[in-house]
Amino acid sequence: MPKVVPLQKPAPTLAEPEASLDAARRGAMDLPGLMGRAGQWQAQGQLEAVVALYQAWLEHPHHPAATRAVALFNCGTVLGALQRHDAAIEAYQQALAHKPDFAQAKLNLAHQFEHQRQFDAALQHWKDVFEAIDRFDGVGVSPVDLQLHALNNSARLLETLRRYDESEALMKRSLLLKASQGDVIQHYVHIRQKQCEWPVYQPVGAVTPNQLLTYTSLLATLSASDDPAVQLLTAQRFVFERVVKYTGKPYHQLHGPKARAGRFRIGYLSGDLCTHAVGLLTAELYELHDRAQFEVIAYEWSREDGTELRDRIKKGFDHRVSLHALDDEAAARRIAADGVDVLVDLQGLTSGARPNILAYRPAPIQVAYLGLPATSALPGVDWILADRYVMQPEYLRYCSEQPIYIQPCYQVSDRQRPMGAPPTRAQYQLPEGAFVFASFNNNHKVGEDVFAGWMRILLGVPGSVLWLLADNRWAEANLKSSAQAAGVDPSRLIFAPRVTPPDYLARFALADLVLDTFPYNAGTTASDCLWAGAPILTRSGRSYISRMCGSLLTAVGLPDLITETQADYERLAIQIGRNPARAASYKRYLQERGRQSALFDIPAIVRDIERQFIHLATQARAGLPLSPLNSQ
Repeated sequence: MPKVVPLQKPAPTLAEPEASLDAARRGAMDLPGLMGRAGQWQAQGQLEAVVALYQAWLEHPHHPAATRAVALFNCGTVLGALQRHDAAIEAYQQALAHKPDFAQAKLNLAHQFEHQRQFDAALQHWKDVFEAIDRFDGVGVSPVDLQLHALNNSARLLETLRRYDESEALMKRSLLLKASQGDVIQHYVHIRQKQCEWPVYQPVGAVTPNQLLTYTSLLATLSASDDPAVQLLTAQRFVFERVVKYTGKPYHQLHGPKARAGRFRIGYLSGDLCTHAVGLLTAELYELHDRAQFEVIAYEWSREDGTELRDRIKKGFDHRVSLHALDDEAAARRIAADGVDVLVDLQGLTSGARPNILAYRPAPIQVAYLGLPATSALPGVDWILADRYVMQPEYLRYCSEQPIYIQPCYQVSDRQRPMGAPPTRAQYQLPEGAFVFASFNNNHKVGEDVFAGWMRILLGVPGSVLWLLADNRWAEANLKSSAQAAGVDPSRLIFAPRVTPPDYLARFALADLVLDTFPYNAGTTASDCLWAGAPILTRSGRSYISRMCGSLLTAVGLPDLITETQADYERLAIQIGRNPARAASYKRYLQERGRQSALFDIPAIVRDIERQFIHLATQARAGLPLSPLNSQ
């Protein structure tokens, strides 16, 4: 790889550092002077010097309590930025000792406790503010804004902790205070999806139906609508509001090598290279790349989950570059300086994504893949890996990326995924002799219409059961209640606990027929169940994401399990449920021929991806217009 230019800027010279520190210690610097000098140093990036300045000023014993509180607060914010969380906590606590009603110190103290994973302490401090806002003084900030800060951060953390009912209650309280909060509306809609609380678009306060729809996240929209125009508009809104409007010279030209030569460099951009759906699918992809032609680099901010999969993914790359400590622009400069030919974005607009990196165009070819099976509308991404089933001609008008068609299926997977020991029905409380319908998709994919169809299927197949993922207790209770309302005994819903990936794969053997969700199809889950030998019935629609499972079924050789209407989906499910021998024949086919099908010929899929990348990268290196092989 070419030598990387250091990103660190040379340290600027501080303005009279020793004189300033001395004046601070002697009490010869008032608070405005302190803050002015600190701001000057902070703008120069000298955060440690700022901390030293505040600490020197605080050594003087005669400053009034109110001014000491402000200095301690400011010092705490800088310590937090330096990730010195224990010291920041101490600074905020001292500030509150001098000024107990200092609302901003209370709020920031909670953030520091969160950084230290002291979640109960963080929640309590935020609660102190929103439950008794009249006791607090917000310096230059309205009481409502302080209350919203406390409510919204509490709701965010509670959602992360999977305390969904408490989180939703605080979101409602926040929206009653101020309806026009797009971020809160976004989380409110999605948390109702996670709990299978229907209707999902339940009005609250002065929030309008248009606001509920407009601020639905792209991920939530993919479960709520099969309309590709709605999905595109949702992506465009996010890009308009959140993505940098960079219009300068592309970073691959501005900061990259003057000429690219030698092996082609593929960079994979992701925060999900761990035990995540993307990591589970792609581990073998990195290993199979032809090192005679490619150098494979991970640009990542993935969590260290301590799993064998994480270790294996790391070993699959020639180089790994952690972007944890780099901001988006610095990350783009690094990728450009490394001379990457093809940058593959594995996240799109999903949780934890960093789309601004792509906006700077650090590579001449930037391709979307797997993480977001829909258009991202990102101005820095021109291509998307697809196949002709998931991206039909009429869909192209709603997709900002151009397709690079892969044969026979867009999706890679991992043939080395370990399988657990075969389970028994009794182990999962499944009745012997019953026809077992199953769906292990995440609960947020299970919409009201989908579940109503499943209930009609159960009514059409007497004695059958529906085996679902036990994701959270609120979803389980709501699904049972909906079953009861549909005339189905709730005991026919059986919930499977989360288990290790090998045991999760093994239990597919107990399912007679897996039922897919619509419009958000199974992706990784569909690959898993077909690899494990379980047939899956799907419904294909208009969007990329609603055709994922159909693509997999076509490649595995079971296209007759694809339907295109809800009526046909239910009719076929009932036919198979009433004829268990038919389900058994599908399972036998998958056991005998599934793993030898084109779907699991991963080396061939990787070679086709490489063929496209070589073609595009060769054009880019020669300065020619870019055109994938499938358009010729």
